[in-house]
Amino acid sequence: MEREIRANDRNGRRKYLRDFAEAFRSYERVLESNEVQDAVLGADIVLIGDYHALPACQRQAAELLERRALRGDRPVVLGVETIFARDQHVLEEWWRREIEPEELRERMRFDHEWGYDWAPFYELLVVAREHGEAIYGLDCAPREDLRKIGARDRHAAEKIADIRRRHPEAVLMVLFGESHLAPGHLPHVLQESLPGQRVLTVLQNVDELYWRVAGERQERVAAVQVSPEVLCVFNASPLEKYENYRLCLERWRQEDATDPDLSPTINNLIDGLVAFLGINRYAAHNRTQPRFLVDLLPEVHSHATDGTVRRLLARCGLQEEERQNLLRQIEQQGCAYLPQINTVYVAQFQMEAAAEAAARFLHHACRGLPEWKQQVELDPADRFYRKAMEAALAYFGSRVLHPERAAWHEGDVRELSDHTREELERETGMTWKDALRTLEFVLLHRERETKARSAQQLPEGLDSDLFGEGQASDYAAQQLGTLLGCDLYEAYLEGRLAPASIRGFFLAHLEGPTRGQQAYLDLARKVRGRARPCAAISVEKTDAKLGHRNDGEA
Repeated sequence: MEREIRANDRNGRRKYLRDFAEAFRSYERVLESNEVQDAVLGADIVLIGDYHALPACQRQAAELLERRALRGDRPVVLGVETIFARDQHVLEEWWRREIEPEELRERMRFDHEWGYDWAPFYELLVVAREHGEAIYGLDCAPREDLRKIGARDRHAAEKIADIRRRHPEAVLMVLFGESHLAPGHLPHVLQESLPGQRVLTVLQNVDELYWRVAGERQERVAAVQVSPEVLCVFNASPLEKYENYRLCLERWRQEDATDPDLSPTINNLIDGLVAFLGINRYAAHNRTQPRFLVDLLPEVHSHATDGTVRRLLARCGLQEEERQNLLRQIEQQGCAYLPQINTVYVAQFQMEAAAEAAARFLHHACRGLPEWKQQVELDPADRFYRKAMEAALAYFGSRVLHPERAAWHEGDVRELSDHTREELERETGMTWKDALRTLEFVLLHRERETKARSAQQLPEGLDSDLFGEGQASDYAAQQLGTLLGCDLYEAYLEGRLAPASIRGFFLAHLEGPTRGQQAYLDLARKVRGRARPCAAISVEKTDAKLGHRNDGEA
């Protein structure tokens, strides 16, 4: 992907950009999230590095600004590279609510002059208007000519100095392209213009630091201290950064198209997981390798209408209820793999959902796309464990491709039961008692699954209704699969399972009586061994805690 980007964007070889890449190669120590906020509290000017194509960068800036403003000890002012200083009057009209966001976007020629995603940048503006004292545009033309980039740094420093004179008591938060934040670039010019100011540089997702942090023993590192005046926060992987930039390049190339082509995005994710598992895309057999994986790649519909997807699903014989469930999944996640038609449908690109869709495809492709080739009648328990196994491998694959995805453990399931009735019903889509019963089933299953010696033993003592059809069964299978997928990922990180061994579970054929259940149990025993007893969820205790009972509710 980096090679493709370099082929289309040769500016990366410029000395100005190399200065940034070479400036930040190591760090002093790991920081906790609260230490990042403490560092921001001690600064007069906060320079926030922006990888323009990555929405997480703009959202991180919005979060830092909001948290700083909520302290209430100093006003906060935002400065942005995105808006030319010449368009300040347009920005102020929007600030006074005299114009709508569409007019702001048009008059500042956002799409022509900037071209990155509007939504995350506009979210930042809204947060700044709600919590800040003012917003200022800091940039000037020409943006395309890197020979003038030093002049743009000097221009921005002058504008920041002017803002300081207008708002002497405020904390100035500045979102600027990351390459401008090399020590000899904007920070140096700014220190010359405002020598008495405490300037903090907050970088985001620097590649070299990201890979060094991967060697830390803790599961997730929020930030690191690079130097006394510089820290780096992590909210995305390099893959996510460059994939978002590639999408921008694709969109810019397709000047007449309204939406970029997301097929290369999904294929890149699939290729990444294929390489990790050591899969040969051209193998001619379906034993230790999937047969001709290169011929099984899914269709990708990135801007099809719901009507198009409904017609595609109807052709494969799905009932209306099943079609509605798949459409709801797409609406909730923005992206989903539909094995019945071997299609990935992307309504909105979200890295976590796209990575999971890629992993689900690979799981089905390794098994020869059984749902695509024919509809197989399954016993309810077989169907349940196939869903759980698919969820486990999908979660694992998504963590490989998107390590920022949160872990999910039994304690998280138990915490769900402590939510209010309304929260639990909203989060699960079930009635309160059905949700509690399902969560109890999940925890009991986790306690007993590694003790079962055969597939026929496990259901004893568990609520057999949840092995059938329906929303509760689907939810239970998804929860068990996600928990097992998290166990699998942690076993990989700890070196207990190699990618070659994990590939075997992707290749396991689950068609046939008890095969799915046996594969699930084998994987559970391999990654968990003997499980410790799980604390049960008591419906009566929860009823008492809420101060009421509803015995008439099913």
